Amino acid sequence: MGFSYGLADFLPFRDAEACARVRAIPRDRLCVHTNPQFRIGIIEDPADLYAAFAADLVGRIAVARDAGRRLVLILPVGPVPQYRLAVRQINEMRLDCSHVHTFNMDEYADEDGHTAPADWPGSFQRAMWENFFGLIDRALRPPESQIHFPTREALDGYSARIEELGGADVCYGGIGWSGHIAFWEPHLADLFEGDLRAYRAAGARLVELHPMTVMQNALHSFGGDWSWVPPKANTIGPRDILGARDRSFWLDGDLGGGVSWQRFIGRLVAHGPVDPRVPGSLLQTVPGTYTLLGGVADDVSIHMA
Repeated sequence: MGFSYGLADFLPFRDAEACARVRAIPRDRLCVHTNPQFRIGIIEDPADLYAAFAADLVGRIAVARDAGRRLVLILPVGPVPQYRLAVRQINEMRLDCSHVHTFNMDEYADEDGHTAPADWPGSFQRAMWENFFGLIDRALRPPESQIHFPTREALDGYSARIEELGGADVCYGGIGWSGHIAFWEPHLADLFEGDLRAYRAAGARLVELHPMTVMQNALHSFGGDWSWVPPKANTIGPRDILGARDRSFWLDGDLGGGVSWQRFIGRLVAHGPVDPRVPGSLLQTVPGTYTLLGGVADDVSIHMA
């Protein structure tokens, strides 16, 4: 028996036909895309995915060092496991990272725009120092002046500072449940009134988190407590992501037991219409890699536990 209904009003993207189309894309067709420079891949095992992510990061650092050139990276907090793997390789290789400049994608903020301090347990600054920067041998670590976070004090001119260094060589990242990239949320499309050129040129700013983002982050970072998730964040914008020379996105949102919160949105971002209400869909228009964990790549279906 059929059952039809409209999409919930709070959803940012409400094209039911497009949703049905991407939902039906089987796993064995997921890596086929009309843009050959947007390269989609699947890695079955989480350990292999994080190892590949770490190898990509360390490989770029080593290539730039050997070429005697600066390397500018935009980094996410999540996923996290690849950072400790990268640290091990950097320390074992005695890989000097003094040529590396990093810009983190985002940081939480309160309702008045004050960013989370580095000693708050949920701070992205704290997560990066505890899982990456602080574990690199001091003699190999990038100078602290080359490690940047979009704090309240740094936000003004954050995008300009990336561009002053010649733009990012690569932007790493993932995809949020709402379709966001960094914390660039779908409702921000309303600010640009259909002007895609202005939207693509938008840089770092303070944003209000979408309800889906609050719920997603409560689930994977705050023990399911949505009251603990800050309401706003500072984030880079499309200008920074699209302005990078390359993009490397990794989707590991598999909860196990046949459940993945990223299974549908990963398809919508990669194969749906390019639409500001699905910010990640902009990735389809530029060169980059888009790697999914096996459980994320599986077919979308109703799963009754």
